[in-house]
Amino acid sequence: MKILANISSENDINLMLENGGEGIGLFRTEFIYINSKTLPSEETQYKIYSNIAQKNKDKLFIIRTLDIGGDKSIDYLNIKKEENPFLGFRAIRYCLKNPDIFKAQISAILRASTYGNIKFMIPMIATLMELRSAKKLIDEVKNELESKGIPFCKDTQIGMMIETPSAAMMVDRFVKEVDFFSIGTNDLTQYLFAADRMNEQVAYLNSSFHPQLLKVVKDIVDCSKSNGIEVDICGHAGENPYLIPLWVAMGVDNLSVSIPSILAVRQQICNTNKKDLAPVLEKVLAFDDAYEVEEYLKTKFQF
Repeated sequence: MKILANISSENDINLMLENGGEGIGLFRTEFIYINSKTLPSEETQYKIYSNIAQKNKDKLFIIRTLDIGGDKSIDYLNIKKEENPFLGFRAIRYCLKNPDIFKAQISAILRASTYGNIKFMIPMIATLMELRSAKKLIDEVKNELESKGIPFCKDTQIGMMIETPSAAMMVDRFVKEVDFFSIGTNDLTQYLFAADRMNEQVAYLNSSFHPQLLKVVKDIVDCSKSNGIEVDICGHAGENPYLIPLWVAMGVDNLSVSIPSILAVRQQICNTNKKDLAPVLEKVLAFDDAYEVEEYLKTKFQF
């Protein structure tokens, strides 16, 4: 199990390496756009991705494609205000409607792939058609680069985030379309329980301890394992000390966490014996609510 880092800028790479990160499990590329006053060019993005890849050397470098909308707005993109932006025109939905912007990012990522172990990760996928449309655009850009004689890694892997209940329910179909999954527990929780994670009134529903959520994650992991592809966790739940034993028990391949949490998460995993955790996972999945799960785990594990 690798302990990867979630990063938001080129400046984070040195800090990640200093803290012993084994790679980048999530690069939030939207911050390139958020921190720019105008639409960042392909060349600007290429320089950022290639610089990070060179500093990262041969370590894993997963780049999440543009994930805007929800609580992240960018004025110059002129996205109309929505009553419920978390359920609206965001992430891959925006990219597929704006292929020129998306293809510029894809091209920058592919060109940078010659410098390191770079992988694509597509966010907010809800249907097979969305994923296939994204993959088609990636193939188009590959053909364009090849026709121009521009080098790129031809076998760059493509993964997707599982954040929507529809993706979780159809994981047996998606597993045939991608090279890996990354479970975004933050969004998956809010969508699973129909509870806006920015709304304090329903905060009690946005708990990663819910047995319903844990069952969904286990089903995703089981399906991934039986089909021979990796599955990571990149939400806040990935660094929760009481939940880490469950991820180990399930067989999650990697955890992508905030940089300050890397060493603590690694230490905990090194002190964990997977064989002892199967009964714990079985008991947790039999509980009825998040409170029972949390209380049991806090009694079982003293941190």
